Amino acid sequence: MRFNSHSKLAGSHALLSPSTYSWINDDDQKMDARIHSAFSARRGTELHEVAQRLIDLGIKLSDTTQTLNQYVNDCIGFRMTTEQSLYYSPNCFGTADAIDFRLQKLKIFDLKTGIIRTKVTQLEVYAALFCLEYNIKPMSIEMEFRIYQNDQVFIFDGDPIEVSRIMVQIIAYDRRIEELRMEAYG
Repeated sequence: MRFNSHSKLAGSHALLSPSTYSWINDDDQKMDARIHSAFSARRGTELHEVAQRLIDLGIKLSDTTQTLNQYVNDCIGFRMTTEQSLYYSPNCFGTADAIDFRLQKLKIFDLKTGIIRTKVTQLEVYAALFCLEYNIKPMSIEMEFRIYQNDQVFIFDGDPIEVSRIMVQIIAYDRRIEELRMEAYG
């Protein structure tokens, strides 16, 4: 048998995927929620791409309280770097929406397009990755984290003790992953 080629699907995932088959038990309401969630995730990805392009081009938006406008304008004003990968190991890395480090102050901004309120923890992990990658002690710098969501800006002072704790946890878990990998694969 000669199977059909579907090369354009490489790397993509179907909403009704066999590997996430729990949808076969959904009623209409749960399926609607699943579809809405998928569409929201796609829209979030698209908004992040638009924001990155605007920031990189230095195009400010009108001065309103809309989430996207505040995020783009602040990132341009603070000369942030967008979509910056932060790397500790193949087991622990991530991409910060916007980041800047100058005059011993680390700023990390995050654009959230969903409605569920998020926590600052994600930004603390980015800060830990930054400090690990660039060999910076959290106690020696200031940190400011911002979450842009639902037409509000939530500003947090980074806690160097918490960032240090996360760094220790990343190092320990990374070592454990490597130990288990060696046991499993030699």
